[in-house]
Amino acid sequence: MKLSGDQIIPASQEAVYDAMLDPETLKGALPGCEALEEIGPNEYKAAMTIGVAMIKGKYDGHVKITDAVRPESFTMHIEGKGPQGQISGVGTVRFEAVSENETKVIYDGDATVRGMLARIGARVVQPAANMIVGKFFTELAGKLG
Repeated sequence: MKLSGDQIIPASQEAVYDAMLDPETLKGALPGCEALEEIGPNEYKAAMTIGVAMIKGKYDGHVKITDAVRPESFTMHIEGKGPQGQISGVGTVRFEAVSENETKVIYDGDATVRGMLARIGARVVQPAANMIVGKFFTELAGKLG
């Protein structure tokens, strides 16, 4: 499953980059995020409840950030599992200053789904993932704007 796009956030490149790596900011911006805990340098444990279509349930995950170049980019490795299956993926996140107080966040990743999630198929999982990402960026923009 491919997940890519871009969003404009009304804050400086450094502020957006830092916010995308701050557990408290992320917890408040991720829809359904119940816990996000830093367990090591650039490594996080998460718990989310997703209430979308046939992928409803509580999901536990692990996120690792690599190749970090502040404030330009990082690579995100994710793994998660819940009642409907498992997901793993890798994606890059880039930050481009549009102006002093606007940053374009460009994301591009690939995810593999297993279990019921795979049987449900991309026609349900892809729109749900896009909705979650959209809500995340709306919340992040609200927190930083």
